[in-house]
Amino acid sequence: MKIHEYQAKELLRKYGVVTPRGIPCFSVDDAVKAAEELGGKIWVVKAQIHAGGRGKGGGVKLAKSIDEVKALAGEILGMQLITHQTGAEGQKVRRLLIEEGADIQKEYYVAALTDRATQSVAMMASSEGGMDIEEVAAKTPEKIIKVFVDPLVGLTDAQATELATGIGVPAGSVDKAVDALKKLYTCYMETDASLAEINPLILEGNGNIKALDAKFNFDSNALYRHPEIVEYRDLDEEDADEVEASKYDLAYISLDGNIGCLVNGAGLAMATMDTIKLFGASPANFLDVGGGATTEKVTEAFKIMLQNPKVKGILVNIFGGIMRCDTIATGVVAAAKEVNLSVPLVVRMKGTNEDIGKKILAESGLPIISADSMAEAATKVVEAVK
Repeated sequence: MKIHEYQAKELLRKYGVVTPRGIPCFSVDDAVKAAEELGGKIWVVKAQIHAGGRGKGGGVKLAKSIDEVKALAGEILGMQLITHQTGAEGQKVRRLLIEEGADIQKEYYVAALTDRATQSVAMMASSEGGMDIEEVAAKTPEKIIKVFVDPLVGLTDAQATELATGIGVPAGSVDKAVDALKKLYTCYMETDASLAEINPLILEGNGNIKALDAKFNFDSNALYRHPEIVEYRDLDEEDADEVEASKYDLAYISLDGNIGCLVNGAGLAMATMDTIKLFGASPANFLDVGGGATTEKVTEAFKIMLQNPKVKGILVNIFGGIMRCDTIATGVVAAAKEVNLSVPLVVRMKGTNEDIGKKILAESGLPIISADSMAEAATKVVEAVK
C-alpha cells in the first residue's frame, strides 16, 4: 500500500522528523486559503499522486504570490500527470499540497528498506538527493552508502553518523542528521513499512535538517495492525480492477497483454505468464485465485478479467493440490455462462479430481479448449487469439 506525500510527512512528524509546514488541498479555493494561512512570500504547489518524478512532469511549481498560487493550483489540479512511474497514460491529480518555501543549501537522499539478502534493514544515503536514485545507482554507485541494521539492535549512533558524514553533511549539522535518520528508522519499523524514503532530505542555511519530500510503502500483510494507516488509502490512485479483486481475496495485478490468466498459486501464475510470453503473446494480468477458490471467486475473477478490453483470450491453468480440479471446473463453467463468454477459453488442469473436472468441462456444452501441458495450453490460447 502506498500513501501520498502529505500523509507520509504527517507520519514523519509524529516521530519527530522536521518537515516544512504544508496543507493538503482538494480545490483551488482550498489552495488559496492554505497559502494565506501559511503566510510568507514563497509557496510550493505540489501535485499529490502515488508516483515519483512529479517535478519533471510539471506537477511541482513555485509560486511567489497568492495569485500565482491560484493560477498554478488551477493548472495542476485535474491535470493528467505523466511521470516515469505512471506510464504513458499518466495519473489524474485530485489533491494538492501547498507548502512553505525552504532555504535549500544541499539535497540528500535517505531511505530505509527491507533487505531480504541480509535479513536486515538497509539504511541507504546519498549526497545526490533530488535525483532519481536509480540513475545514481546506475551511473555513480559509489555515491550511495549503505549500512545494514540488525532489527534486534536498531540503528546505532555509529551507523547513523557513518551515513551522515559519508554523504557530506557539515560537521555542525551531523547531530541533527543522525537524529533524523534514527527517527526515520523508528518510523519505518513501527509502521511496518517496506520502504520509507526521504528525497530530498535538505540542509538549510541555518544548519537545520528537514524532510522536503517523503515516500512510504507498507507491507499489506501487516495493515491489520495499523487501522490509522489504512485510513490513508486513496482508492483513486489504485487500479480499479485490482481494488475490485481485493474484495474477493483475489491476488490480481493488471498488465499490458491480451491473454487473461486464471491460475492457483503465485509460482504457477508466474510460470504461466512466462510460458505465454515464450509462445508469442503477452499476459493481460497476474491472477492467483489461491487454494480456497469458490465458484463465486472464479466467477468474479472472470468478470474482472473481461472488464479489460484488451483481453482477447483466457488461459486457466490449475494444479489441483489443496484446490480440487472439479471445484475449479464448476466455477469456470458457471462463470463462462454468467458472463456470456465470447473470447476463446483454454483450460489446463492437473491433480486432485482431474478426471472429474475434465468431464464437467466436456459436458458443459461450452466451446472450451482443453490442454494437458502448459506448453500445449499456451500454444492453443495464442493460436485461438490470432
